[in-house]
Amino acid sequence: MAIELPDDLVELERAAWAEIQAGQLTVPTADAVQKRLTEFAAEAGVDRYKAEMELKRIVRHGDEG
Repeated sequence: MAIELPDDLVELERAAWAEIQAGQLTVPTADAVQKRLTEFAAEAGVDRYKAEMELKRIVRHGDEG
């Protein structure tokens, strides 16, 4: 069962991934992703680790389904 992630969280992770690829990840970007991910997991009642793995799969592998 795939976890449906909110668009704002996916966009935050895309920004972080772009910074990672450029070798320029900033603390504010990383913190924003982690904060929103934690909020989402609590709101949705899903395992935070599983939500993070789904998020990375979507952003890094372009697989949204």
